[in-house]
Amino acid sequence: MKKDIILAGVGGQGILSIAAVIGYAALEQGMFLKQSEVHGMSQRGGDVVSNLRISHNEIASDLIPFGKADLIIAVEPLESLRYLPHLARHGWLISSSTPLNNIPNYPEIEEVLEAIRGIPNHLLLDAETMAKEAGSIKAANMVILGAATPFLEMDFHLIENAVRFLFNKKGEKVLEMNLIALRAGKEFAYLHQRS
Repeated sequence: MKKDIILAGVGGQGILSIAAVIGYAALEQGMFLKQSEVHGMSQRGGDVVSNLRISHNEIASDLIPFGKADLIIAVEPLESLRYLPHLARHGWLISSSTPLNNIPNYPEIEEVLEAIRGIPNHLLLDAETMAKEAGSIKAANMVILGAATPFLEMDFHLIENAVRFLFNKKGEKVLEMNLIALRAGKEFAYLHQRS
């Protein structure tokens, strides 16, 4: 099994936490892992992107070529479109529908969402609302990760264990909130997945 994944969003949305969870789960499964990250003024709401490559075979490069990503996982909808040239024909785009208007010329959100809906394999969800229902808007990244889990082809328990590893030190309440958010995203994906 091999998965090439683009993770996209803006600073503060937890992109690197998603990468850490997937990476930890992959290593627990005995897989190889390569990752690269770009933090474009991420402290000030700038874009953050991570190329994450996991495989049962050795991986030569940490960068994903255009047209080769199996997944784009985005916590911000406009950022998901920025990396669309990387998506393979068979690939899936999983994105939050909630914009972060961090630039003065942010397009009309409906235009952005229509562009996403035009992609044959997409899953669009209101991750912020689902995260609030789980306990905090800060868990939106775990909702998005949960929605991506059916496409990762990894044992969901490994993903849950990776979330436990990452959030356990933050206390039981924070850990449980993130697990609830993760499961809510997974459930949404199974109910709304288009094939």
